[in-house]
Amino acid sequence: MKIAYLSTFYPFRGGIAQFNASLYRVLEKNNEVQAFTFTRQYPTILFPGTSQYVTPVDEVDKIPSKAILDTINPVSYPRAARTIVEFKPDMLLTKYWMPFFAPSLGSVSKTLKKHNVINISILDNVIPHEKRLGDVALTQFFLNQQHGFVVMSSSVRDDLLKLRPDAVYEEHPHPIYNHFGPKLSKQEARQLLNLPENKKILLFFGFIRDYKGLDLLLKSMKMLSEDYHLVIAGEVYGSFDKYDDLISRLHIKNKVSKHIHYINDKDVPKYFSAVDVCVLPYKSATQSGIIGICYQYNLPVIATNTGSLKEMIEPYNTGLIVNELTFQALTSTIEKFFSSNINKFAESIEQYKEKYSWENLSYAILNIYSKIALELDVK
Repeated sequence: MKIAYLSTFYPFRGGIAQFNASLYRVLEKNNEVQAFTFTRQYPTILFPGTSQYVTPVDEVDKIPSKAILDTINPVSYPRAARTIVEFKPDMLLTKYWMPFFAPSLGSVSKTLKKHNVINISILDNVIPHEKRLGDVALTQFFLNQQHGFVVMSSSVRDDLLKLRPDAVYEEHPHPIYNHFGPKLSKQEARQLLNLPENKKILLFFGFIRDYKGLDLLLKSMKMLSEDYHLVIAGEVYGSFDKYDDLISRLHIKNKVSKHIHYINDKDVPKYFSAVDVCVLPYKSATQSGIIGICYQYNLPVIATNTGSLKEMIEPYNTGLIVNELTFQALTSTIEKFFSSNINKFAESIEQYKEKYSWENLSYAILNIYSKIALELDVK
Protein backbone atom coordinates (compact mmCIF):
# COMPACT_ATOMS: atom_id res chain seq x y z
CA MET A 1 0.00 0.00 0.00
CA LYS A 2 1.12 3.55 -0.70
CA ILE A 3 0.73 5.82 2.33
CA ALA A 4 1.20 9.58 2.35
CA TYR A 5 1.90 10.64 5.94
CA LEU A 6 1.35 14.40 6.38
CA SER A 7 2.36 15.74 9.78
CA THR A 8 5.31 16.97 11.86
CA PHE A 9 8.60 15.33 10.92
CA TYR A 10 12.30 16.18 11.10
CA PRO A 11 13.64 18.90 11.20
CA PHE A 12 10.84 19.75 13.65
CA ARG A 13 11.24 18.47 17.18
CA GLY A 14 9.00 17.51 20.09
CA GLY A 15 6.58 14.77 21.06
CA ILE A 16 4.48 14.91 17.87
CA ALA A 17 7.57 14.49 15.68
CA GLN A 18 8.78 11.61 17.88
CA PHE A 19 5.41 9.89 17.65
CA ASN A 20 5.31 10.25 13.87
CA ALA A 21 8.85 8.95 13.47
CA SER A 22 8.13 5.82 15.52
CA LEU A 23 4.96 5.05 13.58
CA TYR A 24 6.60 5.81 10.21
CA ARG A 25 9.35 3.25 10.90
CA VAL A 26 6.78 0.52 11.53
CA LEU A 27 4.57 1.40 8.56
CA GLU A 28 7.48 1.48 6.11
CA LYS A 29 8.32 -2.17 6.80
CA ASN A 30 5.41 -3.43 4.69
CA ASN A 31 4.23 -0.34 2.83
CA GLU A 32 5.55 2.38 0.57
CA VAL A 33 5.42 5.43 2.83
CA GLN A 34 6.26 9.03 1.97
CA ALA A 35 6.47 11.55 4.79
CA PHE A 36 5.31 15.09 4.09
CA THR A 37 5.74 17.94 6.54
CA PHE A 38 5.44 21.69 6.98
CA THR A 39 7.47 24.46 5.45
CA ARG A 40 6.15 26.44 8.40
CA GLN A 41 4.47 24.69 11.32
CA TYR A 42 3.77 27.66 13.61
CA PRO A 43 4.48 31.36 13.02
CA THR A 44 7.32 32.34 15.31
CA ILE A 45 5.13 34.87 17.09
CA LEU A 46 2.64 32.13 18.08
CA PHE A 47 5.21 29.59 19.25
CA PRO A 48 5.76 29.92 23.00
CA GLY A 49 8.86 27.73 23.23
CA THR A 50 12.46 28.48 22.30
CA SER A 51 12.62 26.61 19.00
CA GLN A 52 10.45 24.41 16.81
CA TYR A 53 13.49 22.82 15.21
CA VAL A 54 16.07 20.26 16.25
CA THR A 55 19.42 21.59 17.35
CA PRO A 56 22.91 20.15 16.70
CA VAL A 57 22.85 18.41 20.08
CA ASP A 58 19.51 16.67 19.49
CA GLU A 59 19.63 12.98 18.67
CA VAL A 60 16.64 12.42 16.41
CA ASP A 61 15.37 10.01 13.81
CA LYS A 62 15.86 11.97 10.60
CA ILE A 63 12.82 10.79 8.71
CA PRO A 64 13.19 11.66 5.00
CA SER A 65 10.27 14.05 4.59
CA LYS A 66 9.23 16.60 1.97
CA ALA A 67 8.34 20.06 3.31
CA ILE A 68 5.28 21.21 1.37
CA LEU A 69 2.67 22.86 3.61
CA ASP A 70 2.65 26.33 5.17
CA THR A 71 -0.06 26.29 7.84
CA ILE A 72 -0.85 30.01 7.55
CA ASN A 73 -0.50 30.47 3.80
CA PRO A 74 -3.62 29.21 1.96
CA VAL A 75 -1.76 29.48 -1.36
CA SER A 76 0.31 26.49 -0.25
CA TYR A 77 -2.71 24.27 0.44
CA PRO A 78 -3.60 23.30 -3.16
CA ARG A 79 0.08 23.13 -4.06
CA ALA A 80 0.73 20.69 -1.21
CA ALA A 81 -2.28 18.63 -2.21
CA ARG A 82 -1.04 18.40 -5.81
CA THR A 83 2.35 17.19 -4.61
CA ILE A 84 0.73 14.41 -2.59
CA VAL A 85 -1.59 13.47 -5.47
CA GLU A 86 1.49 13.01 -7.67
CA PHE A 87 2.67 10.36 -5.21
CA LYS A 88 -0.59 8.45 -5.98
CA PRO A 89 -1.26 7.25 -2.42
CA ASP A 90 -3.97 4.84 -1.36
CA MET A 91 -4.16 6.52 2.05
CA LEU A 92 -3.50 9.99 3.46
CA LEU A 93 -2.55 9.68 7.13
CA THR A 94 -2.57 12.81 9.32
CA LYS A 95 -2.21 13.57 13.01
CA TYR A 96 -4.52 16.15 14.56
CA TRP A 97 -3.99 17.80 17.93
CA MET A 98 -5.32 21.35 17.76
CA PRO A 99 -7.74 23.48 15.66
CA PHE A 100 -4.90 25.68 14.41
CA PHE A 101 -4.10 22.91 11.91
CA ALA A 102 -7.68 22.41 10.72
CA PRO A 103 -7.58 24.82 7.73
CA SER A 104 -4.31 23.51 6.30
CA LEU A 105 -4.67 19.78 6.98
CA GLY A 106 -8.41 19.88 6.29
CA SER A 107 -7.98 21.61 2.92
CA VAL A 108 -5.35 19.11 1.77
CA SER A 109 -7.53 16.21 2.96
CA LYS A 110 -10.53 17.61 1.10
CA THR A 111 -8.59 17.68 -2.18
CA LEU A 112 -7.21 14.18 -1.68
CA LYS A 113 -10.71 12.91 -0.98
CA LYS A 114 -11.76 14.10 -4.46
CA HIS A 115 -8.96 11.95 -5.89
CA ASN A 116 -10.38 8.81 -4.21
CA VAL A 117 -7.70 8.73 -1.52
CA ILE A 118 -8.86 7.36 1.85
CA ASN A 119 -8.15 9.88 4.60
CA ILE A 120 -7.40 8.61 8.10
CA SER A 121 -6.44 10.82 11.04
CA ILE A 122 -4.89 10.01 14.39
CA LEU A 123 -6.61 12.25 16.93
CA ASP A 124 -4.67 13.41 19.97
CA ASN A 125 -7.45 15.83 20.89
CA VAL A 126 -10.78 16.83 19.41
CA ILE A 127 -11.62 19.54 21.91
CA PRO A 128 -8.37 21.30 22.91
CA HIS A 129 -7.22 21.74 26.51
CA GLU A 130 -7.13 25.52 26.15
CA LYS A 131 -10.37 26.41 24.36
CA ARG A 132 -10.81 29.35 21.99
CA LEU A 133 -13.65 30.82 19.98
CA GLY A 134 -14.07 28.96 16.68
CA ASP A 135 -12.39 25.74 17.84
CA VAL A 136 -15.45 23.56 17.26
CA ALA A 137 -16.17 24.94 13.78
CA LEU A 138 -12.55 24.46 12.69
CA THR A 139 -12.39 20.96 14.11
CA GLN A 140 -15.71 20.07 12.49
CA PHE A 141 -14.32 21.15 9.10
CA PHE A 142 -11.28 18.92 9.54
CA LEU A 143 -13.26 15.91 10.78
CA ASN A 144 -15.65 16.13 7.85
CA GLN A 145 -12.79 15.59 5.40
CA GLN A 146 -11.78 12.29 6.99
CA HIS A 147 -12.98 8.77 6.27
CA GLY A 148 -11.74 7.25 9.51
CA PHE A 149 -9.94 7.89 12.77
CA VAL A 150 -7.66 6.43 15.42
CA VAL A 151 -8.39 7.67 18.94
CA MET A 152 -6.05 6.94 21.84
CA SER A 153 -8.49 7.39 24.69
CA SER A 154 -12.19 7.11 25.48
CA SER A 155 -12.45 10.85 26.15
CA VAL A 156 -11.24 11.63 22.62
CA ARG A 157 -13.59 8.97 21.28
CA ASP A 158 -16.52 10.60 23.06
CA ASP A 159 -15.57 14.06 21.77
CA LEU A 160 -15.27 12.68 18.25
CA LEU A 161 -18.70 11.06 18.36
CA LYS A 162 -20.29 14.31 19.52
CA LEU A 163 -19.13 15.97 16.29
CA ARG A 164 -19.16 12.91 14.00
CA PRO A 165 -21.72 10.38 15.31
CA ASP A 166 -21.13 8.24 12.21
CA ALA A 167 -17.34 8.14 12.60
CA VAL A 168 -15.45 4.98 11.70
CA TYR A 169 -12.72 4.61 14.28
CA GLU A 170 -10.38 2.33 16.17
CA GLU A 171 -9.33 2.98 19.78
CA HIS A 172 -5.71 2.29 20.64
CA PRO A 173 -3.88 3.76 23.66
CA HIS A 174 -0.61 5.63 23.15
CA PRO A 175 2.14 3.14 22.29
CA ILE A 176 5.30 2.80 24.33
CA TYR A 177 8.21 4.89 23.11
CA ASN A 178 11.28 2.78 22.43
CA HIS A 179 13.66 5.13 20.63
CA PHE A 180 15.28 6.72 23.67
CA GLY A 181 18.51 5.34 25.08
CA PRO A 182 18.81 2.47 27.57
CA LYS A 183 18.05 2.81 31.26
CA LEU A 184 20.87 3.82 33.58
CA SER A 185 21.38 2.74 37.15
CA LYS A 186 19.53 5.01 39.56
CA GLN A 187 22.75 5.93 41.32
CA GLU A 188 24.55 6.88 38.10
CA ALA A 189 21.59 8.91 36.80
CA ARG A 190 21.28 10.85 40.05
CA GLN A 191 24.97 11.63 40.03
CA LEU A 192 24.80 12.87 36.44
CA LEU A 193 21.89 15.18 37.31
CA ASN A 194 23.39 16.22 40.65
CA LEU A 195 20.38 14.91 42.56
CA PRO A 196 20.31 13.69 46.16
CA GLU A 197 20.99 9.97 46.28
CA ASN A 198 18.82 9.01 49.27
CA LYS A 199 15.58 10.91 48.60
CA LYS A 200 12.22 9.83 47.24
CA ILE A 201 12.38 11.65 43.92
CA LEU A 202 9.37 12.73 41.84
CA LEU A 203 9.51 13.80 38.20
CA PHE A 204 7.41 16.44 36.45
CA PHE A 205 8.41 16.13 32.80
CA GLY A 206 7.49 17.78 29.51
CA PHE A 207 6.33 21.16 28.26
CA ILE A 208 5.22 23.27 31.20
CA ARG A 209 1.75 24.68 30.59
CA ASP A 210 -0.94 25.91 32.95
CA TYR A 211 -3.31 22.98 32.48
CA LYS A 212 -0.62 20.51 33.58
CA GLY A 213 -1.02 21.48 37.23
CA LEU A 214 2.56 22.10 38.32
CA ASP A 215 1.21 24.52 40.93
CA LEU A 216 -0.67 21.65 42.61
CA LEU A 217 2.49 19.55 42.75
CA LEU A 218 4.52 22.39 44.25
CA LYS A 219 1.91 22.83 46.98
CA SER A 220 2.15 19.09 47.65
CA MET A 221 5.91 19.40 48.03
CA LYS A 222 5.29 21.84 50.87
CA MET A 223 3.21 19.21 52.68
CA LEU A 224 5.58 16.31 52.04
CA SER A 225 8.48 15.62 54.39
CA GLU A 226 12.11 16.45 53.70
CA ASP A 227 12.52 12.89 52.41
CA TYR A 228 10.93 13.98 49.13
CA HIS A 229 12.51 15.82 46.20
CA LEU A 230 10.98 17.08 42.94
CA VAL A 231 12.65 17.34 39.54
CA ILE A 232 10.99 19.72 37.07
CA ALA A 233 12.30 18.98 33.58
CA GLY A 234 11.01 20.63 30.42
CA GLU A 235 10.58 23.78 28.45
CA VAL A 236 8.14 26.35 29.78
CA TYR A 237 5.44 27.75 27.51
CA GLY A 238 5.31 31.37 28.62
CA SER A 239 7.09 32.41 31.82
CA PHE A 240 8.25 30.36 34.79
CA ASP A 241 8.12 33.40 37.08
CA LYS A 242 4.83 32.48 38.75
CA TYR A 243 6.21 29.04 39.65
CA ASP A 244 9.41 30.58 41.00
CA ASP A 245 7.28 32.92 43.10
CA LEU A 246 5.29 29.97 44.42
CA ILE A 247 8.46 28.02 45.25
CA SER A 248 9.72 31.02 47.21
CA ARG A 249 6.45 31.59 49.07
CA LEU A 250 6.25 27.92 50.00
CA HIS A 251 9.92 27.83 51.12
CA ILE A 252 10.62 24.64 49.16
CA LYS A 253 13.60 25.74 47.11
CA ASN A 254 15.78 23.07 48.71
CA LYS A 255 13.26 20.37 47.69
CA VAL A 256 13.09 21.27 43.99
CA SER A 257 15.58 20.82 41.15
CA LYS A 258 14.78 22.88 38.06
CA HIS A 259 15.83 21.87 34.55
CA ILE A 260 13.74 24.45 32.70
CA HIS A 261 14.74 23.83 29.10
CA TYR A 262 13.93 21.50 26.24
CA ILE A 263 15.17 18.02 27.17
CA ASN A 264 17.14 16.51 24.29
CA ASP A 265 16.49 12.87 23.41
CA LYS A 266 19.97 11.85 24.55
CA ASP A 267 19.28 13.24 28.02
CA VAL A 268 15.87 11.61 28.48
CA PRO A 269 17.29 8.36 29.97
CA LYS A 270 18.95 10.29 32.81
CA TYR A 271 15.68 11.74 34.06
CA PHE A 272 13.56 8.60 33.79
CA SER A 273 16.31 6.47 35.36
CA ALA A 274 17.02 8.83 38.27
CA VAL A 275 13.54 9.12 39.76
CA ASP A 276 11.12 6.84 41.58
CA VAL A 277 7.85 7.97 39.98
CA CYS A 278 6.53 10.42 37.39
CA VAL A 279 3.70 12.70 38.51
CA LEU A 280 1.07 14.08 36.10
CA PRO A 281 -1.06 16.49 38.17
CA TYR A 282 -3.01 17.58 35.08
CA LYS A 283 -6.12 19.74 35.44
CA SER A 284 -7.32 18.62 32.00
CA ALA A 285 -6.09 15.95 29.64
CA THR A 286 -6.96 13.37 27.01
CA GLN A 287 -4.04 10.96 27.03
CA SER A 288 -0.34 11.55 27.63
CA GLY A 289 2.75 10.72 25.61
CA ILE A 290 4.77 11.13 28.81
CA ILE A 291 3.27 7.88 30.08
CA GLY A 292 4.66 6.20 26.96
CA ILE A 293 8.16 7.33 27.93
CA CYS A 294 7.66 6.27 31.56
CA TYR A 295 6.73 2.78 30.51
CA GLN A 296 9.82 2.42 28.33
CA TYR A 297 11.80 2.79 31.55
CA ASN A 298 9.38 0.74 33.70
CA LEU A 299 8.68 3.92 35.67
CA PRO A 300 5.34 4.03 37.54
CA VAL A 301 3.01 7.02 37.20
CA ILE A 302 0.85 9.04 39.58
CA ALA A 303 -1.82 10.97 37.68
CA THR A 304 -4.99 12.91 38.34
CA ASN A 305 -8.30 11.42 37.29
CA THR A 306 -8.82 13.63 34.26
CA GLY A 307 -9.38 12.75 30.61
CA SER A 308 -8.31 9.17 29.99
CA LEU A 309 -5.13 9.09 32.06
CA LYS A 310 -6.80 6.59 34.36
CA GLU A 311 -7.31 4.17 31.45
CA MET A 312 -3.57 4.00 30.85
CA ILE A 313 -2.73 3.32 34.49
CA GLU A 314 -5.33 1.82 36.81
CA PRO A 315 -6.45 -1.27 34.81
CA TYR A 316 -2.81 -2.33 34.50
CA ASN A 317 -1.71 -1.50 38.05
CA THR A 318 1.14 0.63 36.69
CA GLY A 319 0.69 3.48 39.15
CA LEU A 320 -1.89 5.37 41.19
CA ILE A 321 -4.75 7.75 40.39
CA VAL A 322 -5.55 10.93 42.32
CA ASN A 323 -9.32 11.06 42.48
CA GLU A 324 -9.69 14.67 43.67
CA LEU A 325 -8.08 17.61 41.91
CA THR A 326 -6.54 19.09 45.06
CA PHE A 327 -3.00 19.27 46.35
CA GLN A 328 -4.14 17.54 49.55
CA ALA A 329 -5.36 14.50 47.59
CA LEU A 330 -2.22 14.55 45.47
CA THR A 331 -0.05 14.58 48.61
CA SER A 332 -1.91 11.62 50.11
CA THR A 333 -1.57 9.63 46.89
CA ILE A 334 2.17 10.29 46.69
CA GLU A 335 2.60 9.09 50.28
CA LYS A 336 0.46 6.03 49.53
CA PHE A 337 2.62 5.21 46.52
CA PHE A 338 5.82 5.13 48.54
CA SER A 339 4.23 2.94 51.19
CA SER A 340 3.32 0.41 48.47
CA ASN A 341 5.40 -2.31 46.82
CA ILE A 342 6.90 -0.15 44.06
CA ASN A 343 8.42 -3.14 42.27
CA LYS A 344 4.93 -4.50 41.57
CA PHE A 345 4.12 -1.45 39.46
CA ALA A 346 7.22 -1.99 37.32
CA GLU A 347 6.31 -5.63 36.76
CA SER A 348 2.84 -4.63 35.58
CA ILE A 349 4.29 -2.21 33.04
CA GLU A 350 5.86 -5.14 31.19
CA GLN A 351 2.37 -6.52 30.51
CA TYR A 352 1.20 -3.16 29.13
CA LYS A 353 4.19 -3.01 26.78
CA GLU A 354 3.26 -6.28 25.12
CA LYS A 355 -0.24 -5.09 24.21
CA TYR A 356 0.23 -1.48 23.12
CA SER A 357 3.05 -1.48 20.60
CA TRP A 358 3.68 0.61 17.49
CA GLU A 359 3.07 -2.52 15.44
CA ASN A 360 -0.40 -2.91 16.93
CA LEU A 361 -1.15 0.76 16.25
CA SER A 362 -0.19 0.24 12.61
CA TYR A 363 -2.54 -2.77 12.46
CA ALA A 364 -5.36 -0.59 13.81
CA ILE A 365 -4.76 1.98 11.06
CA LEU A 366 -4.69 -0.65 8.35
CA ASN A 367 -7.82 -2.26 9.77
CA ILE A 368 -9.71 1.04 9.47
CA TYR A 369 -8.46 1.42 5.91
CA SER A 370 -9.73 -2.05 5.00
CA LYS A 371 -13.18 -1.35 6.49
CA ILE A 372 -13.52 1.93 4.62
CA ALA A 373 -12.17 0.56 1.34
CA LEU A 374 -14.68 -2.30 1.50
CA GLU A 375 -17.54 0.07 2.26
CA LEU A 376 -16.62 2.45 -0.55
CA ASP A 377 -16.30 -0.46 -2.98
CA VAL A 378 -19.74 -1.74 -1.99
CA LYS A 379 -21.24 1.70 -2.56
